[in-house]
Amino acid sequence: MSSHRLTIGIPKEIMLGERRVAATPETVRRLVSAGATVVVETGAGAGSFFADDEYRAAGAELSPDAEAVFAKSDLILKVKEPRFSDQIGKHEVDLMREGQCLITFLHPASPANHPTIRKLAAKGVTALSLDSIPRISRAQTMDALTSMSTAAGYKAVLMAANMLPIFVPMISSAVGTTQPASVLVIGAGVAGLQSLATAKRLGAVVSAADIRPDACEQAMSLGAKIIDLQIPAEVAVGKGGYAMKLPEKWLVKEQQALRQGVSSADIIILTALIPGKVAPILITEEMVKSMKTGSVIVDVAIDQGGNCEISEAAKLVTKHGVNIDGTLNIPSMLPRSSTWMFASNVYNLVVYLIKEGKVNLDTDDEIIASSLVTKDGKILHAGALEAMTPQ
Repeated sequence: MSSHRLTIGIPKEIMLGERRVAATPETVRRLVSAGATVVVETGAGAGSFFADDEYRAAGAELSPDAEAVFAKSDLILKVKEPRFSDQIGKHEVDLMREGQCLITFLHPASPANHPTIRKLAAKGVTALSLDSIPRISRAQTMDALTSMSTAAGYKAVLMAANMLPIFVPMISSAVGTTQPASVLVIGAGVAGLQSLATAKRLGAVVSAADIRPDACEQAMSLGAKIIDLQIPAEVAVGKGGYAMKLPEKWLVKEQQALRQGVSSADIIILTALIPGKVAPILITEEMVKSMKTGSVIVDVAIDQGGNCEISEAAKLVTKHGVNIDGTLNIPSMLPRSSTWMFASNVYNLVVYLIKEGKVNLDTDDEIIASSLVTKDGKILHAGALEAMTPQ
């Protein structure tokens, strides 16, 4: 990578509760060594326990003004999608300019993010979304979604256990023995497998469901009982082994197959996603009503709309006696570990994109084509366009 003449900006994240940052002092040092100028907003790393002096020692220029960071930079690296800043009274997109490049998690298919995607396009910003990096071998080191899924899957089980009114493991005492909690994980991708492993370590009885046979095999290897969803592989599995969006009749069949497992679970972790698309609704309100009072759902898929019909983004709610957690930024609850992974993923993507001091966007490249959301005033992301089209 040659980054001469390129200025990279690292603003402080403004989403409530967000403690991650898009670059560590180590990744800043590597960018500066490659010839880039890196501007870091003062305090950007505080939530992840990286001090301003560490960034300064790595060669960064520190700026106390977010507007200045945006104004000076050719490329902006963020963790979460741009949003309105109460501190300066402006939306972060309004601080950007035509032709400027943004790399962050945009979750462009999620309806809640459509206004921001439209603003980015109208502003002429070139935006790439990290949640759309394809899971192919040459993109593994750039795959921030996988890294953050690891953090989210682990933390989601701890969050659920903290809310649960019973012990997770079997506990023997002078007055008797408790039964272990039943944990159901729906979606056995990276986050789901980490959830299963964590729940198993805590002593729970674990079950899993996924429409992909290979994912079910991996879940079984962790000791999970598999719920047979009875979905043919040719309908369920798409390119690269990802789950495909199911036709309505098969989605209903999947919901029906899940009913018994849902009603008997003490904890449900929801992680089922379709790359670049709105998350499928797998648990209906009627299914929630069948659950035990005091049971817990953690909807890790909430960033893309959620797998539970009555989850609420960024809220912990109790409905029909069930605690439903729609926390949007679970990885930020492990800020040091998740930032270390995230910043490394972003650095590797930047290295891949930069040619001769410029961001090179070859749309024939699968990595770029999959992650490109807006460019030249247009929305290009297939999942976003599909979600924005009236049904």
